[in-house]
Amino acid sequence: MPESYRENEIYDNIDFRTDPISGDEYEGCTFKNCNFSEQDLSGLRYIDCKFEGCNLGMVKIHGTSFQNIKFMDCKMLGMRFYVCDRFCLSFSFENCQLNYASFFRTKIKKTSFRNCMLQEADFSECDISGSVFDNCNLGGAVFLSTNLEKADLRTAFNYSIDPEANKIKKARFSISGLPGLLDKYNIDIDL
Repeated sequence: MPESYRENEIYDNIDFRTDPISGDEYEGCTFKNCNFSEQDLSGLRYIDCKFEGCNLGMVKIHGTSFQNIKFMDCKMLGMRFYVCDRFCLSFSFENCQLNYASFFRTKIKKTSFRNCMLQEADFSECDISGSVFDNCNLGGAVFLSTNLEKADLRTAFNYSIDPEANKIKKARFSISGLPGLLDKYNIDIDL
């Protein structure tokens, strides 16, 4: 294994702004309460890792590999996931702030978003079929030519999704989310 390979290590309360990250590949590692804010993580590989309570706001992730990653209680404002390495791109998010994040043209089927803030997030031309948006705020999120087939948005809120501009076959919505599917018609719906 190369010297820059890290396996099953725990990084707790590290400020990577003052103590730069040293490895190139991390497998089975856990990052707890770490600050990666505005750092360049481009080209790094993360496999089966967990990020808990970390600040990843505005990090650079060009060519970064995220394979089977769990993000929990993380600040991820403005992350541009569309520049990541798309090979085996897979992650889940729980209690994360993903406002202004962009998933443009990514293929992230069956992704789990639970209790997340996704305001102004960009899902344009994204394949999020089979994904779950459980109790997520999607205010101002962009859905355009997005594949939402079999996605579950029953408990998501504040979204505006044009059924004519997106694939929504077999997607699940609640009756309270109906206005978000009819926004473009500018009609009033009493529930």
